[in-house]
Amino acid sequence: MNILNTFFDAIQSVNINVIETLLKRFPKLANAQDKRGFTPLVFATYFDKIEIAETLIKHNANVNHKDAKGNTALLGVAFKGNVDIAKLLLKNNANINAQNNLGYTPLIFATIYNQPKMVAFLLEQNADLSLKDKENKSALDTAKAKDFTEIISLLETQEATYLQTF
Repeated sequence: MNILNTFFDAIQSVNINVIETLLKRFPKLANAQDKRGFTPLVFATYFDKIEIAETLIKHNANVNHKDAKGNTALLGVAFKGNVDIAKLLLKNNANINAQNNLGYTPLIFATIYNQPKMVAFLLEQNADLSLKDKENKSALDTAKAKDFTEIISLLETQEATYLQTF
C-alpha cells in the first residue's frame, strides 16, 4: 500500500496519530489528490470528520482546492448540511461563493439538496443570492422549482432585506 492510500485510510478511520505522523514526515500530503482530484480535506469533510479537517487545516490544507468536478470542501458540506464544518471552513477563508463546473455555489447546492439550516447559515454569512448556475438558475429559482417552501421563505426574506439596502 502506498503512503497516499495509507493517509486516506487513516482519514476515513479517524486515526489522528497516523495522520499527524504522516503530515510531519510528508507535509505535502495535506494537499495531495486521489484519482478523482479529492484532497484529504475534501475527503474528510465529505465524511463529516471535523477533527480531521481541523488537523489538515492546521497543516496548511488548501480550503479552496477544487476537485475534478470543481467542488470545494465547502460545496461538499453544503449539500450534506454540516453547518459545523462549514463554519470551520469559512473561519479559514473558504470561498463562500465558489462555483463548481456546473456553476453551483454552496448556497445553490444546499438548496438543491433541501438543507434549510445550511441555507440559513450561508445567508447569515452573506452568500451571494444573485449567482446562477450554468442553466441560469439561482438558488431561489431552484427552491421554487422543487417547491422547498422553507428555503423559498429564507431566500425571499434575504432578497427583500438586500433590496431594502438600496
